[in-house]
Amino acid sequence: MLTFSEALNEIKTGHKVARSGWNGKNMFVFLVPGSTFTVNRAPLLGIYPEGTVINYHGHIDMKTADNMVVPWLASQTDILAEDWNIVE
Repeated sequence: MLTFSEALNEIKTGHKVARSGWNGKNMFVFLVPGSTFTVNRAPLLGIYPEGTVINYHGHIDMKTADNMVVPWLASQTDILAEDWNIVE
């Protein structure tokens, strides 16, 4: 079992992590590294001209129980939890 700080360090090295206390099966969080993207489709096409190169900042996403990927933000419960595990 890991603390959130330890789990965050694992995320930064490319591991997927999850809490034992999460009810959904096969859920985990992972790092999406920063990157550049050339605008060629919505919704960014409605904000920037086509061909504009934008920088995406690294962030953490979650794979949900229904196989969706969504942006993730840790709750206070997640931050204080000590039931984090590396997902293989």
